[in-house]
Amino acid sequence: MGTGQAGAALGLHGGCGTLDRSLMSEAEWAESRSHIAQALRAGWAVLTAGGAALDAVQATVLVLEDSPHFNAGHGAALTEAGTHELDASIMDGSTLAAGAVAGVTRVRNPVLAARAVLESGKAVLLIGPAADEFARASGLAMVKPDYFTTQRRIDALASLRQRALDGSTARASEAEKHGTVGAVARDRHGHLAASTSTGGFNNKPVGRVGDSPIIGAGTYARDGVCAVSCTGQGEVFIRTAAAHDVMARMLYGRESLEQASRTLVFETLQSHGIGAGMIVLGAEGDPLAPFNTLGMYRGWIGTDGRMFVATHQEVHAMGAVS
Repeated sequence: MGTGQAGAALGLHGGCGTLDRSLMSEAEWAESRSHIAQALRAGWAVLTAGGAALDAVQATVLVLEDSPHFNAGHGAALTEAGTHELDASIMDGSTLAAGAVAGVTRVRNPVLAARAVLESGKAVLLIGPAADEFARASGLAMVKPDYFTTQRRIDALASLRQRALDGSTARASEAEKHGTVGAVARDRHGHLAASTSTGGFNNKPVGRVGDSPIIGAGTYARDGVCAVSCTGQGEVFIRTAAAHDVMARMLYGRESLEQASRTLVFETLQSHGIGAGMIVLGAEGDPLAPFNTLGMYRGWIGTDGRMFVATHQEVHAMGAVS
């Protein structure tokens, strides 16, 4: 990912808990890449029409929430009780306005609930049944909790429960444990935005909230500096204020986007022994996607309008987006 002049740009991640290549068929890998491309096209359509970065990240995350390949919305992780509790946030870099929900169980698309909280101006974060009720009252689509369930998550929960019994939880793969989706965008006016959505981690305690709905931990955007969406073990991202730290390193420490994001992923976060990744975008240039795991679902469209999609180390060039 090189740098270019300021202009519209868009990036996403689908979580750093990418599966070992052997655990899915090539057809399944191809489908996951096609869903990443579909999400990018949705966000890019907003930007090329002159729309706001905030609308672009929402449109991007919405597609990822509807895909069973990612741990957000349909396909979300299961708690230790076999239930779903979903979190999401969204932030406008031009005003620092933000909205988030945590522990929702019935709103079909948590990112839309987070946006509704932002637009209300009454709160930044709503939780649990009250957040679901707010979403319902806002006219958002509601579903039964089993809408979010997929066989892959049922199998992952069973695997982690067995690991807990035989003492091998520490050897579980990132794919068994975690997963998150997120997006960053810069519009034609130079405004930045970020959004993150997740089902948390498989076999998580009921009521646990990670970094994804916490502004400054899993999500942050500030015009003129950067937009950040994180993925990995949320507790460490909260304790290190990871997303905000990227911004602070750039604004106060005068580090480049690459320096700041790589320091967080390969030093700060990795020093805690966790898999970590993020999608970041500066005031100019193209998105960056540092990660320290086997792979990270990711994709971006740079200022030249060309799309790239990846799951592991190799990157697939998808050509110019019309």
